[in-house]
Amino acid sequence: MPKKEGIRTLFDSIAKGYDRFNHLSSLNADKGWRRKAVRAIVDTREPLAVLDVATGTADLAIAVAKKAVEGSQVIGVDLSEGMLEVGRKKAEGLPVTLQQGDAEALSFADGTFDRVSVAFGVRNFENLSLGLREMCRVLKPGGRLVILELSYPDNHFLLWCYKLYAFKILPAIGTRLTGNRGAYTYLPDSILKFPKPPVFLPMLREAGFSSAKSRSLTFGVCRMYVAEK
Repeated sequence: MPKKEGIRTLFDSIAKGYDRFNHLSSLNADKGWRRKAVRAIVDTREPLAVLDVATGTADLAIAVAKKAVEGSQVIGVDLSEGMLEVGRKKAEGLPVTLQQGDAEALSFADGTFDRVSVAFGVRNFENLSLGLREMCRVLKPGGRLVILELSYPDNHFLLWCYKLYAFKILPAIGTRLTGNRGAYTYLPDSILKFPKPPVFLPMLREAGFSSAKSRSLTFGVCRMYVAEK
């Protein structure tokens, strides 16, 4: 099965327990990481057009919509209709539109958005370079990409603790919440395989961004990337 179809099936299967797992597994640190991302996205009092890619259950899209000024519009796209179904219920009454879509073939014209964001989804792209180029394409000149992605600590002792938690404890928690152990074996493995800043930052520049920087959060368990077009 192609990775893309596997990802769609995986997230459809865990959609109902996904939010609870995220908050529990990160000890609610994910909420603070999103707040930092929102500050990097909504840094103006002008209305913004924002695209949230791999939006999942729309936590980041909703947070951006609540912070942005009146007249802003947030669109979230995701492969998984199951995740979007959960997100639509949460986003009722907010200027958030959620639709099924592929990060590697975005259905928007060049230069449509002021901001593009991804929270904990970019490591699931089947073709990472293509997805980065697509996000750059739909950004307006001078627009900004903000990515949150899980990572792992550089410190050897913290890395040992992290692997113990990620590969032993988290799958047990995920299985209890969703009944799908395979999903929570894939997720920590995908984090370890995702390129760290010395590799990922050049990929952003190669995709068309004029500048890119990273910020380590919570001892490197999460990283925030900000790139300008």
